[in-house]
Amino acid sequence: MLLTHIGELVTWENERPLRQDAALVLADGVVAWVGDAADAPAADEVLDVAGAAVVPGFVDSHSHLVFAGDRAPEFEARMAGRPYAAGGIRTTVAATRAASDADLEANVRRLVAEMQRQGTTTVEIKSGYGLTVDDEARSLAIAAQLTAETTYLGAHVVPDGTTPEAYVDLVTGPMLDACAPYARWVDVFCEDGAFGADAARTVLTAGRDAGLGMRVHANQLSYGPGVQLACELGAAAVDHCTYLSDADIEALATSDTVAGLLPGVEFSTRHPYPDARRLLDAGVTVSLASDCNPGSSYTSSIPFCLALAVREMGMTPYEALGAATLGGAASLRRDDIGHLRVGARADLAILDAPSAVHLAYRPGVPLVARTLVGGR
Repeated sequence: MLLTHIGELVTWENERPLRQDAALVLADGVVAWVGDAADAPAADEVLDVAGAAVVPGFVDSHSHLVFAGDRAPEFEARMAGRPYAAGGIRTTVAATRAASDADLEANVRRLVAEMQRQGTTTVEIKSGYGLTVDDEARSLAIAAQLTAETTYLGAHVVPDGTTPEAYVDLVTGPMLDACAPYARWVDVFCEDGAFGADAARTVLTAGRDAGLGMRVHANQLSYGPGVQLACELGAAAVDHCTYLSDADIEALATSDTVAGLLPGVEFSTRHPYPDARRLLDAGVTVSLASDCNPGSSYTSSIPFCLALAVREMGMTPYEALGAATLGGAASLRRDDIGHLRVGARADLAILDAPSAVHLAYRPGVPLVARTLVGGR
């Protein structure tokens, strides 16, 4: 397929990251050619986008889609002044445990389709609302039907009826054994009210020893040890990063760990937004993701997150787009997605707009006219 007369093409090529009046050829699920529309080769099928912008498909590197129910009353109360606390997770745990496999799968498929309509072509999906061996394993088995980027988050919170020590033993023992076959990553919520530094280290190293890559939730609700622990252990990503000390910034800047920013959370909890400008100016690799979940960020829209990042977090429109594409790919340790260079997966979004700036310039408007995943 030849896509031609592209008003603005965002490829993230080193020499020409943006092209005007461009074209690209998709073949066998990858980008086969990129260039000017006037030089476009012949193809079996031609799609003339008539001046529309084309961007890489969004890489949503942080979501919690396997759940049942919602927490609208909690959101309503929070908007009336009640502060957010991690304990609300237990409400979703109860609903998820009670749901059937079919109901959980239907909800995940609904949300993934919702994401794709808004330009997301790769999504990471975590467990974390089961918190028993069987419920965590079935959550990951369901997620694995829809993405290769599955994350074992048994260490989300300590469930009722056990102690932190006993639960960490479960998470790093029988639960890990049951979940590892369905997971690519291990994650832990390192925060007051969840897991401290020692417990988080135990969970992450156990997952690493089982062959899983490491991810961390950290520094969402307050300053804490999670960011530096993630950098020390070589985790691929540490997400939230709302409260960062100078030492945290230095650790991120001198490591390969990606700082994942999740502005939908701050929108929904009224916490301060992360300072993306501070991270970028220090040379930290930043990703931007939805954190789609029923409690603290019930949005599936990366365009909405882009607008928040530009308005509230000090990012330019193209920095935000880069964080949601290249940054997300870096967070998942992937080099085949997040860009439209020759050889990349043919994952892209065609916008009903002449440039990518409109994603932030026109917040709330459904600007993704068509999403292609693997060229389809």
